[in-house]
Amino acid sequence: MSTLAIDLGGTKLAAARVDGQQNIIARRELPTPASKTPDALEASLAELIAPLVAGAQRVAIASTGIIQNGVLNAINPENLGGLARFPLVETVARLARLPCIAVNDAQAAAWAEYRSLREDIEEMVFLTVSTGVGGGIISGGRLLPGAGGLAGHLGHTLADPNGPRCGCGRTGCVEAIASGRGIAAGATGDLAGKDAKSIFSLAARGHAQATALKQRSAQVLARLIADVKATTDCQRVVIGGSVGLSEGYLDAVRTCLQEEPAIYRVPLLAARHQHNAGLLGAALLAQEVIS
Repeated sequence: MSTLAIDLGGTKLAAARVDGQQNIIARRELPTPASKTPDALEASLAELIAPLVAGAQRVAIASTGIIQNGVLNAINPENLGGLARFPLVETVARLARLPCIAVNDAQAAAWAEYRSLREDIEEMVFLTVSTGVGGGIISGGRLLPGAGGLAGHLGHTLADPNGPRCGCGRTGCVEAIASGRGIAAGATGDLAGKDAKSIFSLAARGHAQATALKQRSAQVLARLIADVKATTDCQRVVIGGSVGLSEGYLDAVRTCLQEEPAIYRVPLLAARHQHNAGLLGAALLAQEVIS
């Protein structure tokens, strides 16, 4: 039985048909609609899934934001502005005419990465560094979504009390500094207006400010990992996302983590499923709850 998996992010929408052995049969992407209104999102989702829905028996959604009882709320409106209490499961189930579940995208990715580990461990944390910074927590071999869907939103923990204001309403969140959006927002002078990808490209060529922005992101993430180790006593931290998987970033985080006391260090791994982790994790979860 195949699953239609959807990954709803701040910059792109992805969908894939996934078979029972977790193989992606077909995949496509669209940009997240610029207006990010409910009507625009519904229209984009309909266009996205139309070529893939035939032959699927269920739908699984991995989405940025908080998912509670199938309803999506954007914790950071800058990532998914205009979406408050969007009936995600109801909308997609109607479009696909199939049973549907939804889970936070980083939580879904955490489950996919945990299930693919080749080690016998029960405590793992997944961190995605992309448009925003999200996470998923595995404890006792189980995914922790939280009663309100908030568990794992580690990008909204404190990095700098004097830092920039985050889109979630707090000041100095990890996401406001370390994410792709945060990196771009911190750029000045000749880097002003450039996105994180362009900044990292310049950092690879030795641009001083670009290198400093990349280093700042890595330092903030390393400190978050030390906090996560202290909180969860996790045995592994897996890093994903477009920033997290960019060339040299994980090595920079590892170097920064070595500056922390030994008790707060933890082995770091790159996401094995890379940019498909959310899709595959959502498909796995759907297989477990929708027969």
